[in-house]
Amino acid sequence: MTNDWRRNRIGSTLRGENPTVLRRVKAGFAVIGDVQFLPGYSVLLVDDPSVQRLSELPKSKRLAFLSGMDKLGEAVERVCERLDPAFLRVNLEILGNADPFLHAHVWPRFGWEPADLVGGPVWLYPRELWSEHHALGPQHDVLREAIGDETGPAGVLTCGK
Repeated sequence: MTNDWRRNRIGSTLRGENPTVLRRVKAGFAVIGDVQFLPGYSVLLVDDPSVQRLSELPKSKRLAFLSGMDKLGEAVERVCERLDPAFLRVNLEILGNADPFLHAHVWPRFGWEPADLVGGPVWLYPRELWSEHHALGPQHDVLREAIGDETGPAGVLTCGK
């Protein structure tokens, strides 16, 4: 599969072509991040590509999106806490600066991160860490499966709830 799905993440997700999808959720899609230099990085995508800002959603869907962000964060927290004793916390962000669609980042943070970076936003990490060297791949299957399990029917993010 090529990386064409990256050009239209939501459209490719709706067509079943986005390989990063973990689960369909009430307000969109839980996906694992393309890069994993902070293992467990995930994203909540809105399910309507025309929605650019949280304020564009009707109140009920807005609340569902925020609840989904919280619950995906909780799932990532549970998995990272279980898999890495150096896990510290999860950072949740809705930025909207680079991609023109509503999405929320879920960044796990760890004690093994460099001291000058662990207390700041992940966006201060050097660009080379955002490369293919840290790309999502088969080496992340256990992590991906664990987060998927936490977000599945028995987990915290179920479709329609």
